[in-house]
Amino acid sequence: MSPAVFLSVLLVFSCHQQVTSDSHVLRSRTGVGVVGGSSNTTLAMMSQNNNNDECDLVMNLSAADRCAFVKNTPDCNMEDSFINYLQVAFCLLRPNLTPLTITLCIIWLLFLFVILGLTASKFFCPNLSAISTSLHLTHNVAGVTFLALGNGAPDIFSAMAAFSHPHTAGLAVGALFGAGIFVTTVVAGSVALVKPFAVASRPFLRDVIFYMVAVFWTFLILYRGTTTLGETLGYLGLYLVYVLTVIISACIYNRQKHLMNRSVRNVAHIPAEFHSSDSSDDEVPCLNAGTIQQEYESEYRPLLPYSESTSQILLSSLNPVDNRKWRRKSWSWRVFKVLKTPLEVLLLLCIPVVDPDKEDKNWRRPLNCLQLITAPLMCVLFFQSGIYGDYMIQGQFPLWLLTFLLGLFLSAIVFCTTTNDSPPKYHPLFALLGFVVSAVLISAAASEVVSLLHMLGVVLSLSNTVLGLTLLAWGNSIGDCFSDITIARQGYPRMAISACFGGIIFNMLFGVGLGCLLQMIKTHSDVQFEPEGLLTWVLAVSLGLSLVLSFVIVPVCRFHLGRTYGIFLLILYAIFLVIAMLTEFGKIHIG
Repeated sequence: MSPAVFLSVLLVFSCHQQVTSDSHVLRSRTGVGVVGGSSNTTLAMMSQNNNNDECDLVMNLSAADRCAFVKNTPDCNMEDSFINYLQVAFCLLRPNLTPLTITLCIIWLLFLFVILGLTASKFFCPNLSAISTSLHLTHNVAGVTFLALGNGAPDIFSAMAAFSHPHTAGLAVGALFGAGIFVTTVVAGSVALVKPFAVASRPFLRDVIFYMVAVFWTFLILYRGTTTLGETLGYLGLYLVYVLTVIISACIYNRQKHLMNRSVRNVAHIPAEFHSSDSSDDEVPCLNAGTIQQEYESEYRPLLPYSESTSQILLSSLNPVDNRKWRRKSWSWRVFKVLKTPLEVLLLLCIPVVDPDKEDKNWRRPLNCLQLITAPLMCVLFFQSGIYGDYMIQGQFPLWLLTFLLGLFLSAIVFCTTTNDSPPKYHPLFALLGFVVSAVLISAAASEVVSLLHMLGVVLSLSNTVLGLTLLAWGNSIGDCFSDITIARQGYPRMAISACFGGIIFNMLFGVGLGCLLQMIKTHSDVQFEPEGLLTWVLAVSLGLSLVLSFVIVPVCRFHLGRTYGIFLLILYAIFLVIAMLTEFGKIHIG
């Protein structure tokens, strides 16, 4: 089921439920009117029980009373976002414009997903790669730490934003579990369909076992409805154990490989038996994008030395379109590139990027000096959804103005002490600055996504869990889906399947662990969960079932993932989605 079809079905159900609800409210109000009651009386009675009310009750009121209810109900306050979407839906726009409201929200949601994906891929991940290179980390350590953080940044920050309130925790649970099911079925199944292959046995079993432990642990927390500080730290500790396991297994594998190379006289070829399904993921050749890019650019390097002026460097640095790539791409890619070019230019103005693979490390003196002004200013304006945007130091001097002046002073020093040709020794610090700014922006966009999905859940009378397992999970995972399929088509299916399981382990453990830890620091108490009925358990059981089936079927098939297994995984996801929708709309229930 495509996202467009799913949204159409939701829109039809929501319109039908709204008409039914409004007619019911109209009959109720008529009866109250005969007795002598009024809408003010209804609102007064509800305001007395504000502590027990939830924002979902707004759809049970008449259209005229919804705006006042949203403004007076604490659960309807959206302090973690720039826009109060509930007030936009119920106060700013007319009640008969609900389809238009949903359409505009979906368009804005897609734009937020573009911001998340673009910031993570173009700025967050490259800077993390530069930081790991500066720290001289091995590929194994960087892959399970910095690379995993870069790939899972949207999921992590979305989960942290959702865990900030108990009534939106269902979004985090639905997104993490929904993304887990989507990746382990749709993405893994698509990889098997595109390129049947023999999976590395020991890394595959390792990842599945760790992920099953994480899912079972999360299931226990949801069942009890609360988690303690010890359990939260245990979540983060479990990922550290996973990282150590990956590093130790890689060291053992490399040592065995080295000993076998020494024992074989002809070291030019390793025996075929060693390349069995037991081989490590490290045996998979990695696509070195930096080397390819260097070779590609060297063909177009001018024969005679040519130095650009400062203004030319600035203009070329702000141009996100590569003319050579533009001619080779399809028309759909060009249309999407044109649409997102203004956003890319704005991000380039504010977020520095360090590329260790380039000869000049992506040093752009005028742009980097400008980013010293815009990057700290962006952090102040976007941190915690702009809470410090209007902060006054001692009630007299605005914080953003102080940040601007400090950035201007620092920018002038860097501009006067550097040249356009070679980067300074402290240039790697720009990677740290870019990492911080992109993390702040991703966090702000994730908070907007969570608040917007909460509003859609209220308007469509849907639970946060179903929105998390569909829209939020799809939006955060669709990029990984296309990238993993592309890697598989290029002949690296093992790398793609490793990315499937390695990323979701990090997202689950850090998404739940870090989200709960921050909430405990904020509230100084244990985190309370509000499981949203049967759907939460359907989600948990479905993910556990998919992992158990993979744990059993893949070894039975001698770790060969063929097209039959890929089709089976896609059918399994379709069945899960149907059961989830039937459960959400009350067709499947207990008792």
